[in-house]
Amino acid sequence: MKTLYFECAMGAAGDMLMSALYELLDNKEDFLRVMNSLGLPGVEVHAEPAVTAGIAGTHMRVLVHGQEELEHDHEHPHEHGHCHEHEHCHDHEHPHEHGHCHEHEHCHDHEHPHEHGHCHEHEHCHDHEHPHEHGHCHEHSHEHGYAHHHHAGPGEIAALIDTLPLPETVRRRARSVYDAIAAAEARAHGCPVGDVHFHEVGALDAVADVVGVCYAMELLAPERVVASPVHVGSGTVRCAHGVMPVPTPATSYLLEGVPIYGGAVRGELCTPTGAALLREFASSFGSMPAMVTENVGIGVGTKQFEQANCVRAFLGQESAGETAPGSEANGEICELVCNLDDMTPEELAFAASRLLELGALDVYLTPGTMKKGRPGHVLTVLCDPLREAEFARLILRHTTTNGLRARRCAKYFLKPGQEETETPWGTVRIKTAEGFGVTHRKMEFEDAAALARKHDIPLPKLKD
Repeated sequence: MKTLYFECAMGAAGDMLMSALYELLDNKEDFLRVMNSLGLPGVEVHAEPAVTAGIAGTHMRVLVHGQEELEHDHEHPHEHGHCHEHEHCHDHEHPHEHGHCHEHEHCHDHEHPHEHGHCHEHEHCHDHEHPHEHGHCHEHSHEHGYAHHHHAGPGEIAALIDTLPLPETVRRRARSVYDAIAAAEARAHGCPVGDVHFHEVGALDAVADVVGVCYAMELLAPERVVASPVHVGSGTVRCAHGVMPVPTPATSYLLEGVPIYGGAVRGELCTPTGAALLREFASSFGSMPAMVTENVGIGVGTKQFEQANCVRAFLGQESAGETAPGSEANGEICELVCNLDDMTPEELAFAASRLLELGALDVYLTPGTMKKGRPGHVLTVLCDPLREAEFARLILRHTTTNGLRARRCAKYFLKPGQEETETPWGTVRIKTAEGFGVTHRKMEFEDAAALARKHDIPLPKLKD
């Protein structure tokens, strides 16, 4: 089984993950060519040799209008989203004169995570004359030395991703990553998802990181992705909202259910983008599985620590026997299970149909008796192991369950096929399945039903 293992001993960030995956690619030039022809406004992606603590690797440098976002402790400071109504709010203290409007320009530094203050031009009216301190919302523009600077919301990011000339699977993965980030930021700041906004340049270079990781994963096509427990760092980090603890609230929410740890390293080691990408692709977290490695990629961060500041990606073959010792299984499947006793039959049917529409391999309900003798159902969803985390979130979204169980199962399956056969009433398709010395043949039901209706004959007669 083709397996990819991420070692996150120094956390994870979007640029570091992309750098590590880049080193695993056979055709690195084509990857860069595609990334630089996506049409992301002003974005350029460069692969540069880098060294950390004596270890050589690659750093993917993303420029937006010729500038690279300065990092805080790991990646880029504008990766953290913020919430605001209309535009965003600032608290100022200044006297107000009664009954007049005034236009003014002032510069202030209000702890955005970039290293410079910025100016605001705005108009506002005040109908009171006593000085007071209050928060007010206003629309304004920022000047940072490059044009068209604004904040982008989740909808704008999704629309941008949809325009990229990439396979739909890559775009879907990228949208899923941003959906997770927006949901975590909204939860962290106590606002609707629609009020989450990302700084333009931070959004653009983060989009490049996210899309780059998703595209590299598409090219590498691992059958299984495993990540180590994630080192999140310690201390505090300065963000747009001020000084936050590490891991930041959004990162903490994204890493729920994932083994994490802190340590002596002070700073933000795992960013929201890094956390969301790991959750999107890793089907499990733990020690490196027994595998024969074929290639190792090293993604280097820009900040220097005593330890090597990098993410390592190991690509190789994991023995099928590690998944199912002594078996002859020819595949693997993920089984997600939860108990439900507070949904109507109509709601259950809708949830099951939606999960199938979204790509579940199978969905079924088993009647059962729950706590306090309540009648209920056991929902079982079968999916590709690579989509385990995605379908876990979908089940939580479309049902009332507060938790579910995930099991990796060895899979024995017959190779599907199709052929046609002639009957006295017309041609029908035959579904076939072969393997393990077994052959199954079954008439396609819709074809048989159509002929039975057309010729007014019983369906069993047609099958005979």
